[in-house]
Amino acid sequence: MAEEFTIKSEAIESKINQLLPSQGGYQAGVDFSASTMVIPIVDLTETAEGSALRQDLQTAISFTANTAFNVHNQTTTIINTTGFYRIFGSYYALQSTTSEELNTFKINDGSVDKTILGFALETSSGTANAFTMYDFVVELNAGESLKITSTNTKSRFVGSHRQIADLSGNLT
Repeated sequence: MAEEFTIKSEAIESKINQLLPSQGGYQAGVDFSASTMVIPIVDLTETAEGSALRQDLQTAISFTANTAFNVHNQTTTIINTTGFYRIFGSYYALQSTTSEELNTFKINDGSVDKTILGFALETSSGTANAFTMYDFVVELNAGESLKITSTNTKSRFVGSHRQIADLSGNLT
């Protein structure tokens, strides 16, 4: 048999007022009560949203869901479909000339490129090299594409991309 008791807590009253404003909040002369009866709560949020996995697991590396790329000495469009994408991998460059090299990720809207991430390598004498890893999420709207520009044969982007959600935020 369940036992009933009264709750007197300003913190609980404040939280109920915050979460249930349409109920008029806590009023003088009204007590909150509780019961020792156990009522199970089942969280169906992920399933109701159309995903059986937690959001962080949606970004996991997968043999079938990822698309690999290897870009060097050229500009390559790696994604041209709308949605949210996780882009990750590594960048390596070796330079032995006395000039600056800039290698970039760019979003193109059909006519104009906008650099969103770049790696610069500069040397005034001798040789310079660089290695770094990247991992970021990009949103591509209708008509947009993601491009990588690698400026010489000794610079290389190796990585993968995976769509994690459509433009409405529905996890894929």
